Amino acid sequence: MPHDVLISITAELGKIGFVRVLPTPESYISQHVCLVRLEEREIDPEFVAHLLSSTPERRRINRLNDAGAKSGLNLQTIARFQVVLPPLSEQRKIAEILRTWDEAIKKLEALRAAKQSRQRALTHSLVFGARQLNRFRKAVEAKSYRWFTLPASWGCKSIGKLAKEISERNASGDQHEVLSCSKHDGFVRSLDYFKKQVFSADLSAYKKIRRDDFGFPSNHVEEGSIGLQNLTDVGLVSPIYTVFRFAPDLVDGNYAFAVLKTATYRHIFEVSTSASVDRRGSLRWTEFSKLPFPVPLLPEQKAIAEVLQVAGDEIKGLDVEIEILQRQKRGLMQKLLTGEWRVKAEAG
Repeated sequence: MPHDVLISITAELGKIGFVRVLPTPESYISQHVCLVRLEEREIDPEFVAHLLSSTPERRRINRLNDAGAKSGLNLQTIARFQVVLPPLSEQRKIAEILRTWDEAIKKLEALRAAKQSRQRALTHSLVFGARQLNRFRKAVEAKSYRWFTLPASWGCKSIGKLAKEISERNASGDQHEVLSCSKHDGFVRSLDYFKKQVFSADLSAYKKIRRDDFGFPSNHVEEGSIGLQNLTDVGLVSPIYTVFRFAPDLVDGNYAFAVLKTATYRHIFEVSTSASVDRRGSLRWTEFSKLPFPVPLLPEQKAIAEVLQVAGDEIKGLDVEIEILQRQKRGLMQKLLTGEWRVKAEAG
């Protein structure tokens, strides 16, 4: 119905208390959500969805959930939930204002998604030579390898012939910053990423990873968790990480990062992990170093990396725009939904 809203009552669909207006009357309702039918003459569903999604109301919902015997909300808890409502005409005006911001954010998010898709396609075509930059194109001949096809003018060597493993322990317990590797972004600061300390208090067994070194958790690399360390001069990673360093006169680090983050290499990691003699769901340097790696001449590697950097900067620019709009919307919600700012609306 037009005045129905959905509230997630378990964590199966993400956050408990996540609110959305029912998209269509025929929408499928699962056991993980609660359908709430609002009084049409008093409440605008879009306004309520915004209100319950605001930071103060989210905190109230979380407190109600924490107070329960089980993780999740129920109909009785939702029925007792009280909200302060302005007149219906003002509710509708506030919903209209916030809808404008939502539409602007959605347009930018759609543009970002399109650019990300194009960048993935561009990356794959450049790092495997299906598309070469004009000044480096020599011939149309290609050579096929097990996992990919490369221009005949390119080389293909095992990673072990291009890089060496680094196993430098933090035996003295130096307090360098602890890093983790994410599936999408590569290395991140552990405290910033997890919002809490998930690493050991004793860092003496951790490995040092220096700027421009690569690393991956041996038991998660098949998910694409591999990165180039460019956050700090010296960082620390868990003992389960494999750390390695490409020879700078053979491989450009930014080009290598682009190669290793492709879907092709995620597949290679997955297959290699499954076939590893380790049999513990991990990929160690012994096997990892045998994997093939495409090697155009260093100037071409650098040129490829520069093109991809420009494309990546465009996406980062959109990330900033989206974050600014989201932050502005949160501030606007705080003013409008608490009544600190009132809006003029025609009655009716």
